Amino acid sequence: MESRTLRLRTAWRIAVAGALVVAGTAAPLSATAASYPSDSAKPDLVALLSGYRDFWTPSGKGDFSGTVVNSTALAYNDRLTVWINNNATAAQQFRALQDSEYNNSAKTAYDQSFTVSGGLGSSLSAIYVKGLNSGALPLTQALINSSNGSSGAYVSTSTAKNTFSYARPFVKTDPNATSVSGDDSACAPSVNNAASLKAVRQGTSWADADGNLLIGRVAPVTDTTHQFSPNDVPLDAAYGQPGICKGGSFPSGHTTTAYQAGITLATLVPELGPEVLARASENGNNRIVLGVHYPLDIVGGRIDGEAALAARWSDDAYRTGVLQPARQELTTYLQQQCGGTLAACIAAESPYQNDPYGGKAMPGGTAQKVTDRASAVSVYTERLTYGFARTGTAGQPAAVPAGASNLLLTAFPQLTDAQRTSILAQTQIDSGYPLDQTSGGNGSWQRLNLAAAMSAKVQVNADSTVTVLGVGGAAQVLPAPTGSTSTTPVLSAPNGTTVAAGGQLQIAGSGFAAGQTLTVQLHSDPVTVATVTADANGAFAATVTIPASTPAGAHTITLLDATGAVVAGPLAVTVTGVRLPLVSG
Repeated sequence: MESRTLRLRTAWRIAVAGALVVAGTAAPLSATAASYPSDSAKPDLVALLSGYRDFWTPSGKGDFSGTVVNSTALAYNDRLTVWINNNATAAQQFRALQDSEYNNSAKTAYDQSFTVSGGLGSSLSAIYVKGLNSGALPLTQALINSSNGSSGAYVSTSTAKNTFSYARPFVKTDPNATSVSGDDSACAPSVNNAASLKAVRQGTSWADADGNLLIGRVAPVTDTTHQFSPNDVPLDAAYGQPGICKGGSFPSGHTTTAYQAGITLATLVPELGPEVLARASENGNNRIVLGVHYPLDIVGGRIDGEAALAARWSDDAYRTGVLQPARQELTTYLQQQCGGTLAACIAAESPYQNDPYGGKAMPGGTAQKVTDRASAVSVYTERLTYGFARTGTAGQPAAVPAGASNLLLTAFPQLTDAQRTSILAQTQIDSGYPLDQTSGGNGSWQRLNLAAAMSAKVQVNADSTVTVLGVGGAAQVLPAPTGSTSTTPVLSAPNGTTVAAGGQLQIAGSGFAAGQTLTVQLHSDPVTVATVTADANGAFAATVTIPASTPAGAHTITLLDATGAVVAGPLAVTVTGVRLPLVSG
């Protein structure tokens, strides 16, 4: 029998297929009925995610059968999934069930366009939810809702899921395994299994003797908190329903939706963009908490959301006709309800926080605990790669996809498109991680670090170029000094500011005296990691090694002159944990 969650989800999608009703009020036609160029120019998700074939080749039968291409990467994918599922706190499991919800035709529930608002902070999140539920934000609702919002549900993952056809973590590997009581017969291991992955899983500590991953199911509950809805809302991960058990795992559809809603909200309220993006990353991570997706699925969903919103923000007609009016509506409402400017409201509230594993650090990473903006950016950055080893070439030049710079239009409206592109290039992570398509020549969505970019402190140079001085704080643009004819000494990381402990980081500097010798120092506990010399133009480029003993988390790099005075920096960098080797047993 179909679960209530799945019934309501299906009914909702059917009910809103022709028209959107917001709290009993018809949505403005400008948000739903008008036609825009990007409506028929959606990103090709299968092409964007083609790097998944470096790990898995589906048989084409649509039954989860296929050939493992990179067993090491897929085993690491399994290991992290089981750890996250097994170590999430009870509170995180409940949040994961909340994040899995879709609204229904009666609109008595909620969806990810509600839950992702946690990134707005304790007060503004509650105001935002109230506005959606009361009908006070019709433009915002029609734009962002996760069932048929013009941005919140812009792209679908159905074709990609069917193309890559990879079994979800909770699906049994062994076709002879016993069916779970209450599951639909279509979910029985004898007809629905991950047998093609048995060789990767059998004999590991994260699977049983028959190769079934040690995934714990999170039991259904009823949400009586009324945090997102005035009603009690039944929550169910729906493991035993065909729509879930037989649905392909890669990419994650919920994560795609979370990022479509999250990036939309982050661009509408750029003052809290990094925190909203971190909450969107939590939404995605919560799919792993439930055991219905793997880290690679989450990375794929983020790529989907980035490309989708870039397409929308790059559509001039859609931007002026839908996005900008919704932003004005939302900003006005938040300030009216809060009783002050956004800056004042933000300063008075508690920021988004999260402690998904009760302080326990995940393999090869951190505890992913968020307490403030800097840690929000750090956790978001960690989830860009989840500690996977590179499977491609490191150190390639920055590769920003066309249109991506428009995601920074509201965060840095005073800058040019070229300058915003440069911010994305300077805050990108290094090349070579799974699903990176730098070598394809069309830019890499995988490498984008939107949370870092939206929290960048930027120096505008005398020649109109920009240099990112640091990330993780307030977004800021420092103008070129009046009458300046040369560049102020600056330090940057051309290929991104994220590096694994024991790994290498590319740095560059300019604006120094010709031939000047500089000491490169890593903080918090000062450690000299290199000495560099400026060339005849006062610039340098170097590769420094981050000590393997460096704790994971946020750090800074500074440049010191011969007297020991700091002459450039601090440059904010994120150090991820040393990637642990796979073990079996």
